[in-house]
Amino acid sequence: MQVSSLNEVKIYSLSCGKSLPEWLSDRKKRALQKKDVDVRRRIELIQDFEMPTVCTTIKVSKDGQYILATGTYKPRVRCYDTYQLSLKFERCLDSEVVTFEILSDDYSKIVFLHNDRYIEFHSQSGFYYKTRIPKFGRDFSYHYPSCDLYFVGASSEVYRLNLEQGRYLNPLQTDAAENNVCDINSVHGLFATGTIEGRVECWDPRTRNRVGLLDCALNSVTADSEINSLPTISALKFNGALTMAVGTTTGQACF
Repeated sequence: MQVSSLNEVKIYSLSCGKSLPEWLSDRKKRALQKKDVDVRRRIELIQDFEMPTVCTTIKVSKDGQYILATGTYKPRVRCYDTYQLSLKFERCLDSEVVTFEILSDDYSKIVFLHNDRYIEFHSQSGFYYKTRIPKFGRDFSYHYPSCDLYFVGASSEVYRLNLEQGRYLNPLQTDAAENNVCDINSVHGLFATGTIEGRVECWDPRTRNRVGLLDCALNSVTADSEINSLPTISALKFNGALTMAVGTTTGQACF
């Protein structure tokens, strides 16, 4: 696809523009992109890159080749191949997906958290197994060294499911009434969960003990701010070994 601009109006031409031959290797494609400006600035569209009604979650595989998206209605997951710029497969599900995680480098191992408490596992060929957690889940993270899945939701407990043993382990007991989000640091493996009280609890998966507590709701309140309700943690993400970003329901971000 070729892009041109006339009087500050962009025109996208779908029928012209340079394309790379399919028989070229990845190394030659990268070399050609460095030499040719037109090839480097070209825009390629993924066919059928849409959902029938609503897209709820979208993630990219670690190898960068596949894009997986979940949506409604009906509840479904779609996988797109960025190399072929097309839809690779589509699978319909029994209930809506809250969030999901890609455990492998490609799309061969996927875990879905549904809004009816079901945890569904998919392999490369399709559906593999599903189980249930005691309370409704809102988020989960995967700890690669121990093969543990950590689930948080409408409970003070953090449920742990070990994929190597195939059974639930003793949960982590937090001080919160409910937990909204969680994340695991990829460098040192620290597990963090965001609570409805506006706090972030950090746990060490090796000892299963809490090693830190951050009161983000208290720190986000200033002298001139009007408080109608206590801000809860709505987003949580690690960036490197020492940095973490926390978002609240009041639109504030803490680093």
